[in-house]
Amino acid sequence: MARLHLFDLDGTLLHGTSAPVEISRQLGLEAETVALDRAAAAGRIKPPEYARHVHALWAQLTDAHVAAAFDAAPWLTRIREVWAEIRSRGEYCAVVSLSPSFFVERLTGWGAHAAYGSRFPAVPFTEPVDPAGVLSAAAKVLIADRLCAEFGLTRNDCVAYGDSLSDKDLFGVVPVSVAVNADSHLSGLATHSYAGKDLWDAYELVQFPR
Repeated sequence: MARLHLFDLDGTLLHGTSAPVEISRQLGLEAETVALDRAAAAGRIKPPEYARHVHALWAQLTDAHVAAAFDAAPWLTRIREVWAEIRSRGEYCAVVSLSPSFFVERLTGWGAHAAYGSRFPAVPFTEPVDPAGVLSAAAKVLIADRLCAEFGLTRNDCVAYGDSLSDKDLFGVVPVSVAVNADSHLSGLATHSYAGKDLWDAYELVQFPR
C-alpha cells in the first residue's frame, strides 16, 4: 500500500527555528523575525500579515543570502535518507510549509516529490507579496488533497509530520501523524510523538515492514 508522507518545515525539518529566521540571520535581522514568529505562534498576526512584515524586512535579500541560509540551517539529520527510503518503497514524500516557496522548493533537490510554500515575488524583490499566495493551515489540507489526486491516493493513505498549530488542520484529517518536537497545541492531537534531531527516528515510528 502506497502512502504519502507530508512534512512541515519550520520547527519540524528545521530544528528549533524557521526558514524566515534563518533567512533573516543572513541580513542581521534575526531578532526581528523571531519576534514575528512568536506573534504568529500566539495568533496575534495571521499569515498574510506575517508575510508582509518579512517581505519588508528582506528589502536587501539576494539569491546568495537564500542559498547561504539554506546551507547553514539546522536541519534534522537523515532527511535525504528518509526520503530515499520512502521512494524505494514506491511511496511519496512532500513538504508543505507556510514559509516562502523560494526556500521550501529547494528541498526537491533532496528527494521530495513536491515542495509547496507561500508564493513570494522573485528575489531580489521588485514587487509586493500577494496575500492570496500566502498559505495557511487550511491550505495544507487542500494541497494534500491535490497531491493525493495526483498520486492516486486518498487522505487515508497519508502520514503527516509537524510541530505547531499550522499543522492542526492536516493532523485532523489524516489517520497517522507524528508530532516532531511539537508544542503542547499539537502533541495531543498526534498518533505518535518524537523529540530529537534525527528524522529517521521519527519516520521509524510509522514505518511499515516491507
